[in-house]
Amino acid sequence: MDNIKKLFASKLLEVEAVKLQPENPFTWASGWRSPIYTDNRKTLSFPRLRSLVKLELCHLIQEHFPEAEAVAGVATGAIAQGALVADELGLPYSYVRPKPKDHGMGNQIEGEIKKGAKVVVVEDLISTGGSSLKAVAALRAYGVEVVGMVASFTYGFPVAEEAFREAGVQLFTLSDYEAVLAQAAQTGYIKESDIEVLAQWRRNPAEWRKEEA
Repeated sequence: MDNIKKLFASKLLEVEAVKLQPENPFTWASGWRSPIYTDNRKTLSFPRLRSLVKLELCHLIQEHFPEAEAVAGVATGAIAQGALVADELGLPYSYVRPKPKDHGMGNQIEGEIKKGAKVVVVEDLISTGGSSLKAVAALRAYGVEVVGMVASFTYGFPVAEEAFREAGVQLFTLSDYEAVLAQAAQTGYIKESDIEVLAQWRRNPAEWRKEEA
């Protein structure tokens, strides 16, 4: 496992940006029951961690998408992170709304990107990948080339991996579900008996404890 994945996973647990509650599951907006809840926006409140996220996302972009000419953040979670990354890289920045505004100019993409520009997308969290790939579709429709996406965290759901393959979008993340579980088990944040419960959820999150919803 990469050192940055371990480090960032431990930091997420430390600031409680990730919470694991196998015995008292959360309910997501989708209606899914889940033993884990992730809020990467909490990292913005801790200056050293905020800087770590910014710099490591920049490293991912420099390594995998050096051709990027602009940065686009996905609203709302990655607006701030995307702006920090673009500022560090000295690139133009914009962000993508979930849908066009119903007033004013009716913009879905806020900011200015040159048509045909090579754009890297910054996201905070990948679950099913639906909202992230809608942002990609909006950017492509606008007339730019999406070279790839970087994000802070992914659950690594097969449905998301397949969706990204079909959309032709390369994704690189700072950390993932396996890294968080490994760090949580190592530090005693979760019990050994919780690991199989968390693995079961990952295999079929839509049906896990559905009867309790």
